[in-house]
Amino acid sequence: MEADGLTNEQTEKVLQFQDLTGIEDMNVCRDVLIRHQWDLEVAFQEQLNIREGRPTMFAASTDVRAPAVVNDRFLQQVFSANMPGGRTVSRVPSGPIPRSFTGIIGYVINFVFQYFYSTLTSIVSAFVNLGGGNEARLVTDPLGDVMKFIRDYYERYPEHPIFYQGTYAQALNDAKQELRFLIVYLHKDPAKNPDVESFCRNTLSSRSVIDFINTHTLLWGCDVATPEGYRVMQSITVRSYPTMVMISLRANRMMIVGRFEGDCTPEELLRRLQSVANANEVWLSQARADRLERNFTQTLRRQQDEAYEQSLLADEEKERQRQRERDAVRQAEEAVEQARRDVELRKEEIARQKIELATLVPSEPSVDAVGAIAVVFKLPSGTRLERRFNQTDSMQDVYHYLFCHPDSPDEFEVTTNFPKRVLFSKANVDAAGEADKANEALSKSLQDVGLKNREVLFVNDLEA
Repeated sequence: MEADGLTNEQTEKVLQFQDLTGIEDMNVCRDVLIRHQWDLEVAFQEQLNIREGRPTMFAASTDVRAPAVVNDRFLQQVFSANMPGGRTVSRVPSGPIPRSFTGIIGYVINFVFQYFYSTLTSIVSAFVNLGGGNEARLVTDPLGDVMKFIRDYYERYPEHPIFYQGTYAQALNDAKQELRFLIVYLHKDPAKNPDVESFCRNTLSSRSVIDFINTHTLLWGCDVATPEGYRVMQSITVRSYPTMVMISLRANRMMIVGRFEGDCTPEELLRRLQSVANANEVWLSQARADRLERNFTQTLRRQQDEAYEQSLLADEEKERQRQRERDAVRQAEEAVEQARRDVELRKEEIARQKIELATLVPSEPSVDAVGAIAVVFKLPSGTRLERRFNQTDSMQDVYHYLFCHPDSPDEFEVTTNFPKRVLFSKANVDAAGEADKANEALSKSLQDVGLKNREVLFVNDLEA
């Protein structure tokens, strides 16, 4: 690390940041710390925000609208410096109270004078601000005001609780979202307010107070000298310093439930914080239970909706499958019906052709006719047909005779016995590219194909 130009203190912070965040890359840890001016707490809180899914305070919008806060003193536990455990470094005349009668009278008069003087000064200051002194109080950079206060506070008081790194509106929204107590601390120049100095240096620096605040609450603070601090001071009605208020969700509204005015011992502040927290924890517990119930109901409803959607999808898929099956059955039936119609049409066509071709069959010559030969046809059914033809008759005439005979198959071929020769085949007539050869074979005469008298020809069924 020294080779990277880091001091021993910076190297130690890099190692601490790595241990806290679990980031293995040392260069990443160094870059994050450099981006936050080596402020370990700020860098660590930003990493926590990122892991919790909340935007970092430096990237989040500062225009977040703060939820309304109910400020009713009748609903608050109010603690002041005058109560047991409180202390004051006030403007009351210092020194022992005189014991003589005239000394006591002077002491009381001086005390009353200073009290009324302080009150009158506060009233005049309020009227001055009301009359037109608010121009300088316009809030232009609330996050900058908060961050400046935190830097100054950490520098002046090394022992301190962790302040929320964001605007007042962001702190309110986070406390409401996380259902946690929010402590608002308004700071005033400690050089001019000894009670503030005592409270910050002695009370807020106590380890027990720091542990309680860091564990159970969000702590937001700002200086009332800045526009953001002044705006918050007006909204929560601050009368003296130091002042802390505890805000919590109560009956679905953000409400000031505790007010801590003036300085006190660490033990007393811890007791007061615990008292207010214990009195209002029931409201947060109820809010957590209600939120858990709502989340459970929403989750259950979402699961039911998803199950219903899945059921609908399954029903739709089943209906589509049934429709596909019905379509398949319908198409099969249509195919069977079409095949049946095709068969009937083919039979009708063959019957028509037989009627037409029957007229083309030549008449049978007499037994003693010159050039007449007898041909025996053996059908697939075993029937033997004998008919006389002229030697000059063509094979087409033979085909017409056989085709028109009722016992002959519709698709057939004519072959000799031995040696086997195919004289005619209906398949060759229907085959593409074989029509010319078939016509040539049909046009040959019986004498051309070498048929002799009493020759036996076989008729083979091509559809068998």
